[in-house]
Amino acid sequence: MTVSSYRTIWISDLHLGSTQCQADVLLDFLKHNESEKLYLVGDIIDFWSLSKKMYWPREHNTVIQKVLRKARHGTQVIYVPGNHDENVRDYDGYVFGDITVKITDIHTTVSGKKFLIVHGDEYDTIARYHKWIAKLGSKGYDFLIEINRVLKFFKRLLGIQSQFSLAGYVKFKVKNIVQFISDYEESIVTTLKDEGVDGVICGHIHHAEIKDIGGFLYVNTGDFVESCTAIVEHFNGSLELVRWLETKTALSFEALEANLSN
Repeated sequence: MTVSSYRTIWISDLHLGSTQCQADVLLDFLKHNESEKLYLVGDIIDFWSLSKKMYWPREHNTVIQKVLRKARHGTQVIYVPGNHDENVRDYDGYVFGDITVKITDIHTTVSGKKFLIVHGDEYDTIARYHKWIAKLGSKGYDFLIEINRVLKFFKRLLGIQSQFSLAGYVKFKVKNIVQFISDYEESIVTTLKDEGVDGVICGHIHHAEIKDIGGFLYVNTGDFVESCTAIVEHFNGSLELVRWLETKTALSFEALEANLSN
């Protein structure tokens, strides 16, 4: 598999330190994708999970080492903390191992478009004012992810190829959650559309998206818990949503077909 190069990459909601992090898929993404600038858009380390149970497998450490290596070799790495790693916000402006911490940032694309980079919990009323509800919801979400993990195990045993996510299915079938996502997007756009930027790039709700809302571009990076997605900026300034699980599967099939034809 070849390495793809981009001007900028945005990833968020890795949840390192949680059993939900798909570290193997994340490492594969970091291995096959390079960029001049890399944004870590919050919930990179899940201190909520770590406060309940110490979980830090070798793959999670390898992710940190991989990012640090990219920073040492010239990639500009900017860490914008989220609500699961909010204690890192106390170090706004600090540089750790060539990684710069910023509570927010403004990114200008090659084409001159300006984007505010934030995690996004600042625009989630539940996360801001009802933290206990957010933590309760996080536990329910973790439970669904665990069930999904068991389902994936049995699908592999049976040779079933499917990217179905139980948590994702439930999330988009429950009317109130669908409404929450819509309200979240509208809240960000309404707050920022007159702030002199062309759009926002955020994470937080684990729902990857690029869409225009009233002339304002709303971009969500998704996560590396369920969907394993990222946002990339090409060298012409265009933005693209990369679904790495789907991309990896497609590339594997292409490689297999090429080997069979030789």
